[in-house]
Amino acid sequence: MDAENFQLALNLLPLQLWNTLYMVVVSLFFAVLIGLPIGVILTITSKGHIKEHPKIYKILETIVNIGRSFPFAILMVTLIPLTRWLIGTSLGTTASIVPLTIAAAPFVARLIETSLNEVEKPILEAAIVMGSNTWQIVTKVLLVEALPSILSAITLTAVSLIGYSAMAGLVGGGGLGQVAIQYGYNRFNTFIMFTTVSLLILLVQGVQWLGGYITQSILKKRGKTHD
Repeated sequence: MDAENFQLALNLLPLQLWNTLYMVVVSLFFAVLIGLPIGVILTITSKGHIKEHPKIYKILETIVNIGRSFPFAILMVTLIPLTRWLIGTSLGTTASIVPLTIAAAPFVARLIETSLNEVEKPILEAAIVMGSNTWQIVTKVLLVEALPSILSAITLTAVSLIGYSAMAGLVGGGGLGQVAIQYGYNRFNTFIMFTTVSLLILLVQGVQWLGGYITQSILKKRGKTHD
C-alpha cells in the first residue's frame, strides 16, 4: 500500500506543484500590476501628501476595502461568470488566476500604500524643493526608498496566494490543493495528505526565505538592517 501511495504521489505531485507555482506567479504578477498603481495613487492623494485629493482617495479606499472584505471561497464562486467570460471556463489552473488576482490586488494596494507612507518626510520634502515633478517623486523617491518594504509586501502576498491557490482546489482549480482534497481528504489517504501539506509548507518557507534574502541584500547595500 505504501508503494502504491508513493507511486501515486510521484504521478500527481510534480505536475500539481508546477500548477501551483504557475497560478501563484502569474496571479502575483497581475496583482502587482493592478495593485501597485492603486497603492501609489492612494498614497499621493492622501491627506497632506503631494497630490492631496480626498474624493479620489475615498473612492479608491472604498474599492480596496470592499475587495479585501470578501472571503476567497465566496469570491471564487461570485467571479465564475467573469472567469468564464475571460478564460472560457471556470475550471482549471488558468481559470483560477482570475479570482486569485482579484483577491490579491486590493491586498497589494494596501500594502504598497503602507510601504510608501514609511518614506521619511524630509526625503520627500527635499525632492519637492529640488523641483521634482510628481512622476519623478513617485519613481525616483517613493518607490526607490520604499523598495525593501515593497518587496516584503510582495513576499507576503505570494505566501497568501499559495494559501488561496490551495483553496482553489475546492472548485477544481488544480494544484496541490486539489490533490490534498481529491486524493487525500476525500479518499482518507493520510500519506497523500501529509505529503501535499508538507510541500505547501516547504513552498511557503522557500518563498519567505527568498523574499527575505532579497530584502536583506538591498538593505545591506544601503547600510541598513531590517527591523
